[in-house]
Amino acid sequence: MVGVFGKSVTIMYNHVLRNILAPSKEVATNTFRYTSFYNKLSAEDIWRGVTSVSNAGKKRGRGKGSGKRVAKDLNRGQTIGVGSRNFVWPGLNAPIVRGKTLIQQERLSEVNNMDRNINKIRDLMGTYRIAKVNSIDRGWSGAKMPGRSIGPPDAINEEMFENFDTRVLENKIVFIMKGNMGRKRRYSVLSITGNKKGLAGFAVAKAPEVRTALRKSKNRAAQKVIKIELCDNHTVFHDFSCAFGKTRIFVQRKPEGYGLICHRAIETICKVIGIRNLHAKIEGSTNLQHIVKALFLGLLQQKTHEEISRKTNLHVIEFRNETGLHPHIISKPESCKASKDPLSKEVSDYTQYVLDDQISLKKRKFAPFYIDSKGYNLFLKRKEQVRNQQKVRVNMNAFDNDLQSV
Repeated sequence: MVGVFGKSVTIMYNHVLRNILAPSKEVATNTFRYTSFYNKLSAEDIWRGVTSVSNAGKKRGRGKGSGKRVAKDLNRGQTIGVGSRNFVWPGLNAPIVRGKTLIQQERLSEVNNMDRNINKIRDLMGTYRIAKVNSIDRGWSGAKMPGRSIGPPDAINEEMFENFDTRVLENKIVFIMKGNMGRKRRYSVLSITGNKKGLAGFAVAKAPEVRTALRKSKNRAAQKVIKIELCDNHTVFHDFSCAFGKTRIFVQRKPEGYGLICHRAIETICKVIGIRNLHAKIEGSTNLQHIVKALFLGLLQQKTHEEISRKTNLHVIEFRNETGLHPHIISKPESCKASKDPLSKEVSDYTQYVLDDQISLKKRKFAPFYIDSKGYNLFLKRKEQVRNQQKVRVNMNAFDNDLQSV
């Protein structure tokens, strides 16, 4: 029976012997439980149970500021065999044999600053400071990720992405409902990468961790790089309008030195592509993903000067302010239309032609509050004699090739 029932039969047999040998004495048995709540769970789980709220509370927005604790790791700074009293323990904090001499246990001097050093290490725990980001590396708003650079993409086989730079455009938390895991949280990152010479690509990636999502988005954007034509390596070829969803963008070509006057996402995209001078206006939704897709569609659909001249059989002539509005032929067709050919059915206005009959909404400008003031009238009188001087000089050079009085 002992072999069959094991320990329980042996305990019962000992209990019977005690009653036989000492029948007058009462036998008191105590049950001991060697496992408890505190040694079953880890310290992290116990702290989480104290400082957090339930899942139902989290869904209702409670406990947003909870969970912040400053717990000291009492094991940090401790070394086995070293304590506040200086002892030499052979085999623990000292070798057993040094040369041919056997080391004996002994006590050293009482001067020991170990307790002070351990307390200093523990006091430093929990005092976390956010790393200050350099002003050049900051994004759109402080130290947040949108607008910041995350470096070039990782190499693919022998392809090294030299001179590439990747910028984060959107970093947000998204949720998905799983049948077995419930509400699952992930990070969604939209980034764009380019070499500032017309090569660029964008991609969206999701992952449970931020670093993983950033890396996946960067490498995925590198696999979708496309070629975008640039005019004079600094701007677009012509004005155009583009749309995606409820977002519509009107882009205007600007001369050298104008800069990027546009939405911050469009500005970041243009810097990565290599566009330095441009004006853009957004109408409708400002969804970041729609802005990126609409702008790329417009950049890919723009027509070069050679395509326009070949399609219309007309010369493409440009008037620039920096050259005094002198006409400059940009592109010539193989066979030009004669002046007697009818052009009534065709769009003769260049801006209307490249915008596909789309017009940007321009708000009416209101007169300033000082329009009827005495000081403004005096200013107009002083400037009356030279108010159109620069415009007249430019027009004379452009159309008469000479400065002369009328």
